[in-house]
Amino acid sequence: MIFFNKIQSKRVVFLVFITAILVVLNLTGPVMGEPLAQQPTGELPTVTSTPRGPYVVVNPITATETQINVRAGPSALTEKVGVLLIHQEANAIGRYGDWIQIEYPGAPGGKAWVFANYVTIYGGQIPLVEPPPTSTPNVTKTVDPTLAAQFLITPDATRLPTFTEPPPLEIPTFEPAGETSALGGLPMGLIIVGLGALGVFLGVIALISGR
Repeated sequence: MIFFNKIQSKRVVFLVFITAILVVLNLTGPVMGEPLAQQPTGELPTVTSTPRGPYVVVNPITATETQINVRAGPSALTEKVGVLLIHQEANAIGRYGDWIQIEYPGAPGGKAWVFANYVTIYGGQIPLVEPPPTSTPNVTKTVDPTLAAQFLITPDATRLPTFTEPPPLEIPTFEPAGETSALGGLPMGLIIVGLGALGVFLGVIALISGR
């Protein structure tokens, strides 16, 4: 037990000695100072900018529409060459009617057109320009004769029946009504009254005989 304590004490003394040597070496090492900033001796060039000129910014249209169409000419019937997003900017070149010509790298010649109501103009007035000489129509109306023929219905010619004149209308004629006579030239009314009276008489006789 005493031997083990002596070994532990030697280890502690050795570690303290090594730690003291490391501390002394750090304190006596070379000191590195921070480099001092050097002030420039020359003059900085002045940056000058030229005016941008007129440009357009796409207006918010509706909550569901986030872009507008860019067309090859100043008409809604011309070819669509691209789109501009809401709040996107583009340099304006000219104006024709309700359409603005802008710089658009994706279009032929780097120019295209947007509808003026969909954008806001900034940076000054836009000069008037002539429309392009030819514009590509968005839709070419062509009719396929073969397809159209399928929807044409030709009615079959039917001959109307031959008209036959109806026979002449015969209007019956009536003789004037006179007194109807029966037996022996007696009036029919008198015969009916007589038969009625005879029937009453026979009925009275039958009633008396039954009593």
